[in-house]
Amino acid sequence: MLERKLQGELLQYILDKLSQHASSPTLIPRPETEDWNLRLANAISPKGNRPLSVLDLCNGSGCIPLLLCHLWPLGSVRAFGVDISEQAIELATDNALRCGILTHPGDGNLRNIFIPVLGDLRHTDILKELGAPFDIVTANPPYAQQPEYRRLRLSAKDYEDPHASLGDCAGPPSQTHASSFYHMMAQFLTQKDVLRDGTTVAMEVGDGQAGDVEKILHSACLRHTKIWTDPRGKQRVFVART
Repeated sequence: MLERKLQGELLQYILDKLSQHASSPTLIPRPETEDWNLRLANAISPKGNRPLSVLDLCNGSGCIPLLLCHLWPLGSVRAFGVDISEQAIELATDNALRCGILTHPGDGNLRNIFIPVLGDLRHTDILKELGAPFDIVTANPPYAQQPEYRRLRLSAKDYEDPHASLGDCAGPPSQTHASSFYHMMAQFLTQKDVLRDGTTVAMEVGDGQAGDVEKILHSACLRHTKIWTDPRGKQRVFVART
């Protein structure tokens, strides 16, 4: 264990003892993500008439929908998580099983459900595998720009997939400071029947990106916008409603 740490491997990968595992090269969940996820869970109260339908984009380890499934009452949420990485989907599925959360449609009246889905948001047929329309859409996409990524500690760059951190890995550089993933997600959200009336959208953003992301997502008819700050006072989450 000591040898692996001395080589720069991230501690979460080495310990691997938590109910939600972290496994290289999938991005390790950051405390800032947990903070706004808790805030979101407190801001929304699931109704008793039907489960909330949740979609998490760029799902990674599944930490966002799994925490919502854990915090909200049994039978109150049916979540889907989309990721392009097979390793991330395998990890998210394993984490759901460790948390005692169903990963397939079952008796939704008794259990919360989280279904990881391997897919690409740029392909319209992905909607066939999802339970649209959604009440809540969350995302912690790759948003780091090259200068910011170069400043990361070596343990993160050596063991985490750069595609999980770098926003400009998704395509040609965007014309704004925000990563190209937000443009992709905005296009996805504008498709018919993805969002309900009153859907809440919460997306994590990088330092200095909140204003640009707000402009991008206005194109998806998202209004009533707010920017949440993290515990260090940095603008961290774009929140809006349809």
